[in-house]
Amino acid sequence: MTNTFETAELDLSRALVPMPQQEERVRRRFWSKVKKTLGRVPFLDQAVAAYYAAFDPETPRHAKAILLAALAYFILPIDLVPDLLAGVGFTDDMTVLLMAVQSMAAHIKPQHVERARRYLADEEQPGR
Repeated sequence: MTNTFETAELDLSRALVPMPQQEERVRRRFWSKVKKTLGRVPFLDQAVAAYYAAFDPETPRHAKAILLAALAYFILPIDLVPDLLAGVGFTDDMTVLLMAVQSMAAHIKPQHVERARRYLADEEQPGR
């Protein structure tokens, strides 16, 4: 029988190592996480741009794997630092995602960034 810590450790290791099912997991859960964190996460524009790059058919496989691993960590319900902690809850997510974005910057094209900005601008409109 595994305890909660072992389960969290297993989930974390799955998120950080590219796996075949990550693509589907990210597709299913990413947008709900974005909507839940809108206005609370300062790196959300980079997360959305990374998402668009990860699912762009022109993005090389290695870049997709790294971006998907970082995005999978972002959407994980169990974190090293729980997201509910005000002020520090997203620091681990930010670190993982920004390192992936920085290392794969050559594959995150201006159109990915622009598409992310447009999406977030639309979502932040009152009444959405």
